[in-house]
Amino acid sequence: MLTRDIAFTCDGLKLKGTLHLPPAENPPLVIGCHGLFADRNSPKQIALARSCNRCGIAYLRIDHRGCGQSQGKFEEVTSLDARCRDLLAARVWARTEANLTNRTGLFGSSLGGTVCLAAACETDISAIVTVAAPVHSRSLTNSADHITNQSAGSALFSSPERQFDIRPRLAALSNVLLFHGEADEIVPLSHARIIISGVREPKRLIVLQNGDHRLSNPADQSEFLQRATEWFCRSLL
Repeated sequence: MLTRDIAFTCDGLKLKGTLHLPPAENPPLVIGCHGLFADRNSPKQIALARSCNRCGIAYLRIDHRGCGQSQGKFEEVTSLDARCRDLLAARVWARTEANLTNRTGLFGSSLGGTVCLAAACETDISAIVTVAAPVHSRSLTNSADHITNQSAGSALFSSPERQFDIRPRLAALSNVLLFHGEADEIVPLSHARIIISGVREPKRLIVLQNGDHRLSNPADQSEFLQRATEWFCRSLL
């Protein structure tokens, strides 16, 4: 398995990513999107990338603008629409610069899951997997101080131009697998129920009993990794 750091541009910003390639010709691809204050080096994404590689699927995890090694001042460049553009630019890079097929899946955790759902309406996506994705911005506004001490982040989605509600986009989506902790302290389980009722078959919601927002329980992590990999394998291979 080959791992290499890559760079691409979006809206004039240089963004960074890490591409995991399996020992296969023209493999399909999963692109991973991190949460609001995270970056591409989350253990969840690295584990999923390795699991996908073992099945013959490439994986690209990216740093959104203002995060990790990507350019941009976080509080100035962060919005749902901007992160959707980051994701779509990453897919264009993968199609033009890497030796991959056009079959693409998306994975996102928390706000990254919302980005995947919103961006999938604008391109041809074969499968989507999310963990604890908010369907609207009110949960992020109410809970940002719980996630981080960055005061700029706590007010980020309070501004009208950055608020979002993706419910109108859900009917265009299918082949969606959702994970959500029953005891998620940041994004209520009701968000997952709204999403699963709005998207088309095939679809599945896995509720992790007593699970929290970060899937900190090793048993939840193991179930996520197994089920997500299976979903991508069935959809992309």
